[in-house]
Amino acid sequence: MLNHDMTILAIDLGKRSGVFCDYDAPTAQAAYGKVKMTRQAMHDLLTERSPDRLVIEIGPAAGWIHDLAASMGIEIQVANTNHEAWRWKHVKNKTDRRDALRLAQLSAMNQLPMVYMPDPAVRAWRSLIAYRRTLVKRRTQIKNNIRAILDREGLWMPEGKSGWTKQSLGALSEMASVDDGALWRFELGVELALLGPLQREIAEVEKRLNKIAGRNESVQRLKQAPAVGDRLAEAIVAIIDDPHRFARGRDVGCYVGMTPRIFQSGTMDRQGRISGAGNAMLRSLLVEVAWLGVKRFKVPWMVAVYERVRRGSEKRKKTAIVAVARRLLIRCWAMLRDETPWREPEAGVALRLVA
Repeated sequence: MLNHDMTILAIDLGKRSGVFCDYDAPTAQAAYGKVKMTRQAMHDLLTERSPDRLVIEIGPAAGWIHDLAASMGIEIQVANTNHEAWRWKHVKNKTDRRDALRLAQLSAMNQLPMVYMPDPAVRAWRSLIAYRRTLVKRRTQIKNNIRAILDREGLWMPEGKSGWTKQSLGALSEMASVDDGALWRFELGVELALLGPLQREIAEVEKRLNKIAGRNESVQRLKQAPAVGDRLAEAIVAIIDDPHRFARGRDVGCYVGMTPRIFQSGTMDRQGRISGAGNAMLRSLLVEVAWLGVKRFKVPWMVAVYERVRRGSEKRKKTAIVAVARRLLIRCWAMLRDETPWREPEAGVALRLVA
């Protein structure tokens, strides 16, 4: 259905400036221009054009522009550029103007794929959760570099967490401090100098996140589930935000990219790998916790689902653990939606829920 009586301001956002398309839906006439990516310039543009609707792409600046438009009483749509409807496979000439025009046209036809925009506090929480993940990846890289340096020199260090105890780090520092002119000792010293402050910063970020989680009833509710700790619980709560925006469990799985791709053509109807759409960080956390639940904690329902899907095949291990992770996500979503505590499912129920 077309929005016949509407003016739409669509903006293709850039780092320093954006290209806008002032689109008049009744006549399909478009006027173009540029706007600087500052709050004042964007406010002035919205005041001057007074659109019925503002349309932008999801990106780093989408949050503050969304909040600005909302504060001015302007309807806003944020486009999901990862959606299939927003692909340019067969377009030979792709320009900022064409991007802006396409945003306006899809919006006018009510065919614009959109993303959910939570309030600013939730977006800030999401950002801090993602930032911690980034810091942890940096730490892992440094640790891998340290192990690689020692491997090159034929030196041994303890495996796993025991390699990073205070005693082990002290031994590494002594090794790096030997003044024999060896360049590998210099490299080791640099990596250790980076590791210390990074460890402290991660601890500070986790302290702040734990404080937020401690005040959040939803996070505390999800922590009742076996194998679910602060990090996974907070990620599920922050990324799902409003559980009532999903009609069923499959929609939640699709949102996080944990449902299989569908290939249908004529008599062919088969499923492929998971779509991989949605939040990669949450998907990764779910898989990590699923492995912990199956291998370390031996959670009965997780083991039952895993073994049923794996069917004794080593090649199906990844498929099976994704099934466990998806089921864990859906059960956590149901807890948030219904505001109910964790209830351990019976083995038979767990198996029926795999499909």
